[in-house]
Amino acid sequence: MGDSRRIIRSAVITLEIVLKELRCASIYETEPLYVTDQGRFLNTAVCGFFPGSEDVVSAKKLLSCVNAIEARFGRDRKNERRWGERLLDIDILLFGDLVVSEDELTIPHPRLNERRFALEPMLELLPDAVEPGTGNSYRNFFEQCIAQKVDKWVK
Repeated sequence: MGDSRRIIRSAVITLEIVLKELRCASIYETEPLYVTDQGRFLNTAVCGFFPGSEDVVSAKKLLSCVNAIEARFGRDRKNERRWGERLLDIDILLFGDLVVSEDELTIPHPRLNERRFALEPMLELLPDAVEPGTGNSYRNFFEQCIAQKVDKWVK
């Protein structure tokens, strides 16, 4: 919703304060996957280093930071439909090799393997990424969902 391109770029600039050595993938325009009666989405991925150790406490701190960034850009989860339109949605796809399964946080992201719109920009940054805990290649998951409509924009 809104000026998505500007919101994404501004959110990435804000994430540079949180993540060291931040790198950003291209922006991708994608068809909605679960709720199809809405417009196309813009997606990207970033990677960087979050200060602290690679543990659940640090991952929860990062989650708190991204939730605050979403709120800063006007996201109000109470007034959204699940998988529907929103101003900004920042997901933590991976956190190093950490595996977390808690009510408020699951890492790797629980639906990453079925989402080309997340896999493609992530693989642009981390082409050899594997699923923590299993070692399965994210490239293989990407190839299984290649039919989803995703159009790459310029950076």
